[in-house]
Amino acid sequence: MNHNSRDTIAAVSTPPGKGGVGVIRVSGDQVDFVIKQVLGRKIDARIAKFLPFLDKDGSILDSGLALYFPAPHSFTGEDVLELQAHGSPVVLDLIMRRILSLGVRMARPGEFSERAFMNDKIDLAQAEAIADLIDSSTEQSARSAQRSLQGDFSKLVNELVEELIHLRIFVESAIDFVDEEITFLSNDAIFQQLTVLISRLENIQRSAKQGSVLREGLTVVIAGRPNSGKSSLLNLLAGREAAIVTEFEGTTRDLLKEYIQIDGMPLHIIDTAGLREASDAVEIEGIRRAREAINLADLVLLMMDDRQSEHDESLFFNCPVSLPFIRIRNKIDLTGNKSALKQDGKGVEISLSVKTGEGIDLLLRHLKSCAGYDTMVENVFVARRRHLDALSRAHLSVERGLHQLQTVCAPELLAEDLRLAQFALSEITGAFTNDELLDRVFSSFCIGK
Repeated sequence: MNHNSRDTIAAVSTPPGKGGVGVIRVSGDQVDFVIKQVLGRKIDARIAKFLPFLDKDGSILDSGLALYFPAPHSFTGEDVLELQAHGSPVVLDLIMRRILSLGVRMARPGEFSERAFMNDKIDLAQAEAIADLIDSSTEQSARSAQRSLQGDFSKLVNELVEELIHLRIFVESAIDFVDEEITFLSNDAIFQQLTVLISRLENIQRSAKQGSVLREGLTVVIAGRPNSGKSSLLNLLAGREAAIVTEFEGTTRDLLKEYIQIDGMPLHIIDTAGLREASDAVEIEGIRRAREAINLADLVLLMMDDRQSEHDESLFFNCPVSLPFIRIRNKIDLTGNKSALKQDGKGVEISLSVKTGEGIDLLLRHLKSCAGYDTMVENVFVARRRHLDALSRAHLSVERGLHQLQTVCAPELLAEDLRLAQFALSEITGAFTNDELLDRVFSSFCIGK
């Protein structure tokens, strides 16, 4: 946002390193000049042409495909040139230096997508979906990002915005025509529309929450006393011997992190040092790091030995009250108890055996439930934390407006809450936003996108 948007920009769009093909992208008013200088001739729009790429003295830097997309029918909405050269970093650097010598500047991270947004080719949610699609680590997250990129998320948001605008017109008209206010307040239609709107917001919030899990994953910390089976559970979930397991206490001294998937749901699993009173300096530091990881977790698995779990439960009271916990009664193979999931005043408790695998299916299903993850949902879209925040604020505003109308019959307050809800939702697509947010969004992109 700090550079002249009329500048012509260029960047290598393919990842660093060697490859069969490397793509250079150029966008802006000077593309036609770049074409004449680098290709030595004009080329037809949207037709791939195999040509030499020329240096200043006419020598050939490389040969490859050239594609020209004239404005406004391009990704950025500007004239765009794409050169597909051999994927040698040296060759790409030579071509880039040639292009930059023509008065073109290096693009900033995300500047191509930023220009597409500024030229109304995509909205802000779609722009973010580009980065999410590139960063996707599971099939489900890739498909969800693609749905957002195609505009599914934006369509739902825009439909809600239209409903809010319609309600605002209705409410503000009733305020302007005082004689009709009694009719307005006695009209059940407004209450029904608000109720339906709240329900739709809640449905989108559920899909967005699942999309957020797909994008960011859930951080799950395994905590408990030494030899309660923490490292064994990590190995079982990871499907490999990631952690050393022995009969001696205190084997794990530091945090062990593994990235896994459960039916396409990404999880960041962290094994920690056993929680106990320690005198060894290294173990004390490991326990400190364990408690730090617990405080930052989305979910904690509190491992307990089923033979002495009542003693182990004292650990539960030393942890943050607001943090979600699942108490795991491990080693039921030694006590003869059956695998089970139950809920009491302390929360959810799962009895299982890491050694035999009995009850692990209960844990996996509950982990998906905790994340709001449902593999059968087809309309999930990738969502970011800012999207969840905007949806939450919109939901709160509409609920507050309905409450104001029901309790104090104040259409003026309802109108203001509807306005706030509309602005919150419009932040998602970028219809109402600020330069600081745009800078933060696009600076997280890779160069060339």
